[in-house]
Amino acid sequence: MLRQGVPLTVDVVIAGAGPNGLMLACELSLAGMQPVVLEQLHERGESPKANGVIGQVVRLLDHRGLYERLRGEPGAPQAIPAFLFGALPLNLSGLDANPMYGLGVPQRRLEQVLEERARELGVELRRGHELVRLDQREDGVTLRVRGPDGRYEMRTGYLVGCDGGHSTVRKQAGIGFPGVTAPDVTSRTGHVAIEGAQAVPGTVDLEVPGVGRIGMYAWQRTEHGAYAIMPLPSGALTVSVMEWERPPTDDDAPMTTEELRASLRRVLGADLPITEPQAPGPHLLRRLVGRNTRLAETYRKDRVLLVGDAAHVHSAVGAPGLNLGLQDAANLGWKLAAEVSGWAPPGLLDTYHTERHPASERVAMHSQAQMALMAPGSGITALRQVFGELLQDKDTIQRIAGLMAGADVRYAAGAQNDEAAGHPLTGRFAPDLMLTTETGPARLADLMRNARPLLLDLSGGTQLSTAAAGWKDRVDTVSAHCTDPPAHALLIRPDGYVAWAATLDEPIEHLRNALGSALTTWFGTEWAGSTN
Repeated sequence: MLRQGVPLTVDVVIAGAGPNGLMLACELSLAGMQPVVLEQLHERGESPKANGVIGQVVRLLDHRGLYERLRGEPGAPQAIPAFLFGALPLNLSGLDANPMYGLGVPQRRLEQVLEERARELGVELRRGHELVRLDQREDGVTLRVRGPDGRYEMRTGYLVGCDGGHSTVRKQAGIGFPGVTAPDVTSRTGHVAIEGAQAVPGTVDLEVPGVGRIGMYAWQRTEHGAYAIMPLPSGALTVSVMEWERPPTDDDAPMTTEELRASLRRVLGADLPITEPQAPGPHLLRRLVGRNTRLAETYRKDRVLLVGDAAHVHSAVGAPGLNLGLQDAANLGWKLAAEVSGWAPPGLLDTYHTERHPASERVAMHSQAQMALMAPGSGITALRQVFGELLQDKDTIQRIAGLMAGADVRYAAGAQNDEAAGHPLTGRFAPDLMLTTETGPARLADLMRNARPLLLDLSGGTQLSTAAAGWKDRVDTVSAHCTDPPAHALLIRPDGYVAWAATLDEPIEHLRNALGSALTTWFGTEWAGSTN
């Protein structure tokens, strides 16, 4: 029986209200869509997960005005001076262009802010509604949903699976999920207290009676495994331990504080007095056996698409998961909205897979490499010594930082617009330029709040921007001044990537034609009522 009062047909349904699903819902809403989000949980999950994001995704959040909300104070994103690669120190302070922006934020706080923003934009979020079955046809997808009042059906033009590594959407759509499983890696994580432990002033160390100083905030590798200790705002500590062997206990048995303590004792070689925390919860105690690295064969199968963990899973070392998934959402959002709205050029929606699948492959590569560098054994120790020497080289650090931050991603310019690929900015995330506009000073990020394509004309009165008049219903145009601009004109996609860029070293008419080609490639044909 169909539940009464439920709209039977919607343009886009998103399965999953985690950060990626909510981010996608916001992107679609900004583009004029009215997506429906189905979430099987009745309340937002309180279990602690990730505790921050790094790299280009921080700037993406800034583009949407979410960075300041999450940070709690105004200001532009700042690059961090140091990070880790495979538990080896990565000194970023000497880089000419440090792409490792950082934002420390618990995932549940990120979800809260994204949900608040989604509701501000009018997104319909149905909690307690679980997608049970899907039936894809040429003209749409029929969904069977289990809700609080029973089962019902609904129809949608497109279904997006943001429902995690065990994605129902991916499985029922018949999309393969090839990859590898490392069965001998066991990870244990818990929120605990360490009796008598005191933070050492002026350091990131913890003084533990009978043990001595223990480093915090970073993975530490030993000949028996790896561990990390992180303080929580509540006063508790997060202790994570990885061992390269399967546990003798039943995988399904609940993990205990004593099990975590024993694991840390084996890896560290010292017994830390771990106890249950007195700080308010919820508190995490989790054991994961095996480590998966898998990528969906395709991120799009007709009218079904995958985002985030539904499309790719990998080690959490290096914090890649949220970074990758949120950028998936931004990449897909405007393209899917263009398809639904009817102005998408041929093949635009397919570029979601062709752009994001290679980006996921690179994340899978570096996360596996980092796990390998953290494994026990004398051979790995020797490898770490060699790699540690390589990480003293500035060019190597720059390359690794770009890889981890996603700053090395460069999308193709488009088959119809190969000339645009010649400019070094084309296909890359746009730099955050300081501008002077008609309304006053602004950062580029300020101009991207509404998630619309942007033609930024820095040419100083050449009227280059008039070439975009035929796309004014889809593309915003801003003329501004910029000291020492990297280009005199930039066409920026809603996800922040440069679709076309040029300098004034060619005839204006040639540049106008090239701009028109880029506009057609990414944003469809001219508006019929325009006079250009």
